[in-house]
Amino acid sequence: MRDVTALLDRPARTAVVDTVLRDNPELTEDLAGRIVDEAVKFVAAAAGSPEPLAPSRVVDEGWHALILHTRTYRQLCDKVGTFVHHVPQAPDPERRDPEALTRTQERIVKAGFTVDDALWLAPYDQSIPVAASCQHSDDGGPIVIIPKPKG
Repeated sequence: MRDVTALLDRPARTAVVDTVLRDNPELTEDLAGRIVDEAVKFVAAAAGSPEPLAPSRVVDEGWHALILHTRTYRQLCDKVGTFVHHVPQAPDPERRDPEALTRTQERIVKAGFTVDDALWLAPYDQSIPVAASCQHSDDGGPIVIIPKPKG
């Protein structure tokens, strides 16, 4: 199995974990670290995926934190071979692709990582409260998160 430290070194990871903790003070450092690691796996899987993927609400929190560290995020995207864009929209249950989380977890495994199943909660599951509250739209890039509205 692949290790995320090949994509995100310890000092960079610590900085991103600190951002997650600053935005979510109720989380433990261990949980914030797991969220960041899963976000790195998501970016790696999304970069190589020909099919629609989506982060869980919890993993999206780690992705948001990664993006705020622009140099770190750029280096991560360089390592995975493409820049993975983030195009948020307000959450809307009508646009949700129910299979997207399962597909994403399968792509993470296919990319050589293990999945931290506890962090892949359905959008309505608030058992791990985080600040992230968005869905993602298709911007024509390597990630197609939700189906485009018809019409």
